[in-house]
Amino acid sequence: MKKSSRSSSRPAWHPVFWTTWVAIFGLYLLSRLPMRTKQRWGKGIGLFLRKRLKSRAKVARTNIAACMPELDEQEREQLIDDSFVACARGFLETTHAWWNDMAPYQASATVTGLEHLQEAVSRGRGVFLIGGHYSIFDFALPLIACQLTKPGYVYRPNNNPVLDGVIEKGRCRHFGIRSFNKRQIPDMIDFLKGGGQVWYACDQDFGGKTQLFVPFFGVETGCITKPSQIARESGASVICVSHLRTPDGGYALDFSPIIEDFGDDMAEDAATWNQFIETTIREFPDQYLWLHKRFKTRPEGAAKLY
Repeated sequence: MKKSSRSSSRPAWHPVFWTTWVAIFGLYLLSRLPMRTKQRWGKGIGLFLRKRLKSRAKVARTNIAACMPELDEQEREQLIDDSFVACARGFLETTHAWWNDMAPYQASATVTGLEHLQEAVSRGRGVFLIGGHYSIFDFALPLIACQLTKPGYVYRPNNNPVLDGVIEKGRCRHFGIRSFNKRQIPDMIDFLKGGGQVWYACDQDFGGKTQLFVPFFGVETGCITKPSQIARESGASVICVSHLRTPDGGYALDFSPIIEDFGDDMAEDAATWNQFIETTIREFPDQYLWLHKRFKTRPEGAAKLY
């Protein structure tokens, strides 16, 4: 039996999870810090991790060099610093979303393209929201969900069942958000058919599940066709969405116009969401998850980047 299987069969208070509970308590204490303190600590933690996590810094350097060759070395190194800071702040913001009141941030967030979302909802066929991995992480869920009538999202379960339970409880306490993992895609399609709205970030490297390569910042990038399949089978309206921390300390959502005929051409679908994410990144380059090996899977015959 695999270790993860043994862990999932044990009760939450089994001694094997005591370290996890201590860590969760520590995260809860962090969540109680004022947001201004979280932002200040996030900068310090981010710069500290930048020096310690050299392998991740190397990944970010490779990604940025491939996507933004116009930057000189100093500009790239500064962007790496900024990316670590943005991610550290996003982690602390995530703890806030799990345990604290999000109403002030929902009320103050700047929302662009809301009319596109409202039109999609009015069609009554469900809304499939395609996003990317930007730095505010779980903090984005309630900001998006408060704009929806029947919210849901797709997630990858954590291997630690106790931590996974805490994370899911923290996410789903907002607006009755419904979660779907990769094994629940048929349920998610039924949810969309029933008028649900589901957020799905499909901009990571899925390794062996890669089905086609589409340019992203001019780099042939591995993509999956699952979003096209979901849209086609559910009949849902498709919209791209971004969720960002703005330079003034606020938060911003941007909903694209409805992408008509999404699902007819899988390569064109991937190119559409890649272009939306690329445009967002160029406006807020520090906000993207540059630490992920986005180009790990390469087209046949192409040189490895990492």
